[in-house]
This record gives sequence, C-alpha cells and structure tokens, in this order.
Amino acid sequence: MENINAFKAAFAAVCAALTALWGWMGWLVVAWIACMALDYLTGSAAAMQAGNWSSQAARNGLWHKLGGIVAVLISGILDLTLGHLLGNAPIVLPFNYTVFLCPLVLVWYILTEAGSIVENAGALGAPIPEWLKKTIAMFRDKVDAEVGDTDTEPDELDK
Repeated sequence: MENINAFKAAFAAVCAALTALWGWMGWLVVAWIACMALDYLTGSAAAMQAGNWSSQAARNGLWHKLGGIVAVLISGILDLTLGHLLGNAPIVLPFNYTVFLCPLVLVWYILTEAGSIVENAGALGAPIPEWLKKTIAMFRDKVDAEVGDTDTEPDELDK
C-alpha cells in the first residue's frame, strides 16, 4: 500500500511539474502525440489483421502525420506572430491575446485521430458504440463550425 501511495504522489508531482512547465497547451500536445501514436499502431494492427499491411501504406501514414505536425507548427507560429503584433500595435483589445489558432488546430487533430482510432478498433473487431462515433464527429464539426470552415480539403486553402 505504501508503494502505491508513493507512486501516486510521484505521479502527481511529475504532472504538476509538467503543467507548471508546459501549461495547458502542453497537455494538448501530449494528447495529440499520444493519439497520433495510437492511431498509427492501431491502423497498422488492423491492416496486418486484414492481411493488407504494406510498407508503402505505412510510410504514407507517417508522411500524413508529418503534414499534421507542420500544420500545428504553423498555427503556433501564427499565434506567436499575432500575439507580438497585437502586443505592439497601438490598439487595445478587451482581452489579452495569448493563443487561439494552435489550440483549435490541436483539438481538431485530436478529434480526427480519435475518429480514426475508433475506426481501427472496429476493424480489429471491437464493438464500437454508434454514439461514440457520432460524438467524435459532432465535436470535430463543432470545431470546424466555430472557425467557419467545414471543408477540410488541403487544396481548398490555395483558392
């Protein structure tokens, strides 16, 4: 029992230290990275179980993940740029701008990865409640609606 309490105390201390270091945004990044890894692992497992795993498809999945990393980095850079611009502009906002774009992009990617993980779990044979699929899709659609974009095709950014 003492070992369990010591582990709980150590875990709480580590979480508190990381929260002090990263803040709430850091935990979004941790959740996103965990979801990316779990999606890749469950997708690979589902493909292996179906007998259609290929190194090309796995590589394409990694390139897809890299694209997401770039999108999150760009949203973070834009947040920093906007923060500095608004901090030095001769206007006064009724709020203190810190971040906006990066958390939205992170949440969108977390929800996207969660949907894919649920699909992969279903392909592996796990029964998936329909309400879970609908809830993930609803949250993702809500994030899209909040920023006024319901089309997530990358080609649309160029138009």
